[in-house]
Amino acid sequence: MSELNERRWAVLSERGCEDSGLSYAEAAAAVARLRGERISGLCVITDAAAAHVPRAKQQASKPKSAGNSKPKRSRKKSTA
Repeated sequence: MSELNERRWAVLSERGCEDSGLSYAEAAAAVARLRGERISGLCVITDAAAAHVPRAKQQASKPKSAGNSKPKRSRKKSTA
């Protein structure tokens, strides 16, 4: 059995250990998903190495207000 198929891989990001106990294919898919979320510092390492890294703290999504906020205004470009 190849080590790549064993569930011994983890994904790290700038936030910490995102997930562990993955096959390499699952870890690569997690990296692709996190890259789509614009998370930086992604890499795949072994679970043994990831055991020394704190777990990632998931960023809470901002709650959507019910129309109480003002719309954002863009700056006018100066025409010089």
